[in-house]
Amino acid sequence: MLDHGISTVRDGLRWHRIERLPGWYDWSSTLPMIRAARELGVQVIWDVCHYGYPDGLDIWNPAFVDRFAAFAGAAAALIRDEQEGVPYYCPVNEISYWAWAGGDTARISPFATGRGNALKRQLVRAALAAIRAIREVDPRARFVQSEPAIHVRAAPDRPRDADQAERYRQSQFEAWDLICGTMEPELGGDPSCLDILGINYYPDNQWFLTGGMIGLGHHCYRPFREILREISARYTRPMVISETGAESTARPAWLNYVCGEVVAARSVGVPVDGTCLYPILDYPGWEDDRVCEVGLLGPADETGRRPLCGPLAAALAQQQLALASADRGREAPAVSDRPTLGLAG
Repeated sequence: MLDHGISTVRDGLRWHRIERLPGWYDWSSTLPMIRAARELGVQVIWDVCHYGYPDGLDIWNPAFVDRFAAFAGAAAALIRDEQEGVPYYCPVNEISYWAWAGGDTARISPFATGRGNALKRQLVRAALAAIRAIREVDPRARFVQSEPAIHVRAAPDRPRDADQAERYRQSQFEAWDLICGTMEPELGGDPSCLDILGINYYPDNQWFLTGGMIGLGHHCYRPFREILREISARYTRPMVISETGAESTARPAWLNYVCGEVVAARSVGVPVDGTCLYPILDYPGWEDDRVCEVGLLGPADETGRRPLCGPLAAALAQQQLALASADRGREAPAVSDRPTLGLAG
């Protein structure tokens, strides 16, 4: 990673591997990562929960929130003692997506349908409890709240769907609104809990309400810079692109597009302080065993070496220079001491 100018990363703590028994933590899968990052001078944004949780724990039960808060506090104590500098955490990755995929469409755990709103609120409770537990242990901590940025509109031949499409589009803000307490403050949200906005954005994040992706280049496609500007105006928080990427030959072109839109947004004062290439490695598909060619590095061979995606590496280097050049004269960003083009693994 350092060979490619990447020194800020997102990585997961893997709660399900650490807390195999209630209240008992095995950090053997985590300590090597923390210590390697410290030795190499790599800044890590730690995902405390990235869809996974311990076996036998009922996500719908209040005990889920309590267990997660205790785990988050224990992790923060470990990282405080092992890692130098201000720690960064993403308490619960993509609350909105998890609520849809796990609560409405049964694609991932807890494999429910028709319960997306309830799951979203339970995950918000857990995130808020984790933030407070971490701050008790380490008041320096900063938090990235990563959510998908989407655009939904009525199909051109169905203008009557415009209001419904707009309601769907507005739903992307619910998790952030719940966390900062502007929506349903009885959940415990507070403005201080909404720190850095993490924006996850992919080629399929725009679609028509009745189905069908709005692809880049379509006349209905909303420029990413406009999405960023709207989010910034709504929340006035620092922002990072916390996930972005494409598959196969689309990888370099998509990175060039997103980074160009980030530069355009920054030029009008939108505080985007980093862009996170996700993922760094190719991986097996969620629903099959095909290798998804999405990473900078491919599958390891028998010697442990991984092939480099040359076109993506070239685009990465080009965009790092472009972001650094465009940033000259700006105040220091919130997440690190320079603009970053990072990754999540």
